[in-house]
Amino acid sequence: MAGCLEDNKEECSCTYEPCPRKGNCCACVKYHNQKDELPGCFFSKEAEKTYDRSVEFFIKSRS
Repeated sequence: MAGCLEDNKEECSCTYEPCPRKGNCCACVKYHNQKDELPGCFFSKEAEKTYDRSVEFFIKSRS
């Protein structure tokens, strides 16, 4: 399982560096779901850098 986490860290597109969930997709999805948000990996590279994880911003950024 440790290999999976390391692989995910390499592929994780989140640019928020102090994030303790980086590469831990299950923890990330759970955290953002509890806040009615989406994880950064759902957003384009440019939109992810805003750190706005709201569903509204996701829809706006995809329109």
